[in-house]
Amino acid sequence: MVEITIDGNVYEAEEGATILEVAREHRVDIPTLCYLREINEIGACRVCLVEVEGIDHLVAACNNEVTDGMVVYTDTPRVRRARVANLQLILSRHDRRCPTCFRNGTCQLQALTDRMGVHEVPYTTFFETKPIDARFPLVREPEKCVNCLRCVSTCQKVQALGVWDLVDSGSRAHVDAVAPDDCAFCGQCIANCPTGALHERDDTERVFDAIFDPDTITIAQVAPAVRSSWAELLDLGGKPPTPGRMVAAIRRLGFDYVFDTDFAADVTIMEEASELIEHLKEGAEGPMFTSCCPGWVRFAKTRYPELAKKLSTTKSPQQIFGALAKTYYAEILGVDPARIFVVSYMPCVAKKMEAAYPGMDSTGTGPDVDAVLSVRELTRQLRQRFVNVDLLEEEDFDRPLGVATGAGHIFGVTGGVMEAALRTAYNFVTGENPDADAFHEIRSEGPERGWREKEFQLPDRTLRIAVASGLANADALCRAIERGEASYDFVEVMACPGGCVGGGGQPIIEGFNLSADRGCTLRIIDEQSELRFSHENPAVKACYDDFLGEPLSERAEELLHSDHGDWAMPFRVTADGTEA
Repeated sequence: MVEITIDGNVYEAEEGATILEVAREHRVDIPTLCYLREINEIGACRVCLVEVEGIDHLVAACNNEVTDGMVVYTDTPRVRRARVANLQLILSRHDRRCPTCFRNGTCQLQALTDRMGVHEVPYTTFFETKPIDARFPLVREPEKCVNCLRCVSTCQKVQALGVWDLVDSGSRAHVDAVAPDDCAFCGQCIANCPTGALHERDDTERVFDAIFDPDTITIAQVAPAVRSSWAELLDLGGKPPTPGRMVAAIRRLGFDYVFDTDFAADVTIMEEASELIEHLKEGAEGPMFTSCCPGWVRFAKTRYPELAKKLSTTKSPQQIFGALAKTYYAEILGVDPARIFVVSYMPCVAKKMEAAYPGMDSTGTGPDVDAVLSVRELTRQLRQRFVNVDLLEEEDFDRPLGVATGAGHIFGVTGGVMEAALRTAYNFVTGENPDADAFHEIRSEGPERGWREKEFQLPDRTLRIAVASGLANADALCRAIERGEASYDFVEVMACPGGCVGGGGQPIIEGFNLSADRGCTLRIIDEQSELRFSHENPAVKACYDDFLGEPLSERAEELLHSDHGDWAMPFRVTADGTEA
């Protein structure tokens, strides 16, 4: 331990800790813009400058370690002048049309400027603008980039992708274009961007156009993880942000029907559990991988093409829902599927790309899912329609595609797909239900390093499983499998740390990683659910009895499964969802 004095107060600190870490531990506020702990500690923004006795120049608190006897001042006139000057220099190269920016109100640069009282920029303003390429779900506006390099570090260290180009060197180094051919579109760069330089393609107007068209039947589907985060940037006046209140809010946008993607998650489990059993019976070499995460699928096809051949052919819940909405539900309504416009609310950016993949048009009338919106886009929609969420009472999802089990709800958290699949696979093999919490050992408290592996006993064999979230972890897992260092029967991978609860389309609240809390919410919803097994969902049973037949039937294969070999990386689409 070392002793350090900060603003006249003496603290004990771990040797090797940075000034910023010690300050935050003791609630001494030092502003930052580029800092991400253990990911981006480069001192690039120069906003965290502090004064240290015995050192002539100001130092960055984020990457300078404490020493015994160090005396630090965090708010001297010299420090304040330097911070203000650095903010002004950043602003001189920044598009300051804040009211029209997607991050207005949640921008860290905007918040710092306000806190520091920076109301004018005495330097000549210059910034670079480039046209937005609407083919991609990931949008970069260079005129709003502050060169913090968070996107670069996150992509390299958290996701093991490295798709961002860094050009020039030294003080002239800056982020250039993304390499879209290798990008998973996980959106983690967006989630960690402090400004509006990175955001998802905005598709809200396309959705409003459909809602206001009297000849169009609009259907909303809501992903599992959305119910854990939908109200984080809204004022509910103290009311709990329940799924029922979320349904009421989305219904106020003008949709004809509001359904639950978790219904489709239960269908996914029926197919995937059956597929797993066939995989085991056939003695297929290597594991079967889950395929419901499009970011992971893109990563696998790019980096591990041989392992990608072992992806489950079962479509994701989003795509299964779209297929059933335009076939099964269109028959129930007695309407032409061409009149149906399906909108997905997802915690994900890659889902925008997934909706356009080959094999995702079940009726020949266009994509099964017509538009995909993030949770941030949902927030903007509710504000644009002046929906007073604090006045809403709880409402139920519409039926029958709004009936779901606890197994469907936990799809949004790492390990949830695996657990849901094992619950049903066990029943399919034995004819009996396991304890609903029998597979709790694969659960995680949130983002973590590495992967989890367990063995579970089935009547005729030992099942070896692995679960990973975050593509750096997935990369390490895939390398171990390819090298023969690890062997499994079934593997779940989610591209985003913690699963969909940590998705790149979730609300951005600077300084807080809420994925663990969101995951806990989904686990609680599962535990409180009357039904916790996908195969016990009465609406799913009816769908199979009346329409699909049985899992892996000819019709199920046609509508609910996809050949990942139908498309190759790179894969690009236009804004309206057609292949470029």
